[in-house]
Amino acid sequence: MLPRLCLLVSCLVLIASCAVPPDSPRFEPSADLPPFEQDSFADYVRENRAWIAKHRVFISDDRDLEIDMNAPFEMRPETAPKRGILFVHGLGSSPWYFSDIATAMAKDGWLIRSILLPGHGTKSADLMLPDLDDWEKIIAHQTTLLKNEVGEVWLGGFSTGGNLVTSYAAHDPDVNGLLLFSPGFYPSNGYLFLAPAISYLWDWVDIDTEDNIPNYQSLPSHGASLYYQTVSKVQDDLARADFNRPVLITMSQHDSVLDPVATLDAFQSRFTNPRSRFVWYGETPPNLDDPRVTALSSNLLDDRISTFSHMNVLFAPGNPYYGRRGSHIMFENGQEGIPVPEDSETLWFGAWGQITPGKYHARLTWNPYFNNLLADIRTVTSQP
Repeated sequence: MLPRLCLLVSCLVLIASCAVPPDSPRFEPSADLPPFEQDSFADYVRENRAWIAKHRVFISDDRDLEIDMNAPFEMRPETAPKRGILFVHGLGSSPWYFSDIATAMAKDGWLIRSILLPGHGTKSADLMLPDLDDWEKIIAHQTTLLKNEVGEVWLGGFSTGGNLVTSYAAHDPDVNGLLLFSPGFYPSNGYLFLAPAISYLWDWVDIDTEDNIPNYQSLPSHGASLYYQTVSKVQDDLARADFNRPVLITMSQHDSVLDPVATLDAFQSRFTNPRSRFVWYGETPPNLDDPRVTALSSNLLDDRISTFSHMNVLFAPGNPYYGRRGSHIMFENGQEGIPVPEDSETLWFGAWGQITPGKYHARLTWNPYFNNLLADIRTVTSQP
């Protein structure tokens, strides 16, 4: 979803060019938000699944699959867990984004919970409904529930979710550490600060065909405003004090909407724990002297991969939807005037907006280094 924020610049400069939605239930928000302060996680999952079933505008014939790929979920280990992690997805995405990592961590003995941020899972118009307070409250409540079950609590977040859990943990010393995947601390869009004002003037930043089950393709301006609010909050929190508990951060050098160098600089200056790790997908940054940083090439010619995207780190190559042979390919990738190849074996993969003469790039949606990522998670979360 975050690549859609690039279109915000055009809307800010030429407001008349902002998207106008067709007359469709897809672009009308629901009456209200689902409840999220249930006494148990099981009740929360059950009530949110029912909410999705009632309010979602389905885009395929498989309603059960769409509910499964958008509902909050829990994975429990075979033995009584002593540690747990709460995962928080990004703007426009879903709890399912963590399914591959959750499966591996549950096998390692973790209690895994992945929540649904209010406004998600149904239709993109529902991103008009929540306030930042709703997102902060659900994280606080679900973290408390997790603390009631395990003695060691971690938080994990992707993109906007990374901002939210970092801000929460900055004020809760009982959180043991963080796993952050493409955290949205520093957007590359210098006009994003105008998003809150624009949200009062125009409802939509982008209108697209909804063909991606776990991810909204369209973006209301209020959603962009919410993201900006998380940026302001997390930057203030990082400026206020160092974060001295273990953290894993992953980042693509070629992330199309974030400033990877600013994120790396923040890691080196603000995330001070010696167990912390930063995984950089791309060319080794110049003058790098922090042994906690690992650089992995994102130019993998044998796999027809030119660059890593904002989202691909989370998914195993064997993922049935986004994996190497998955059922969904994100062909729309910021390229104009380049025909989609008929032979899928000639298709290349990269970050949003990747353009290389003679090659058509779909979005890269899986991580060739997924097993390395799991090893890094085990290193960072190992007992001191």
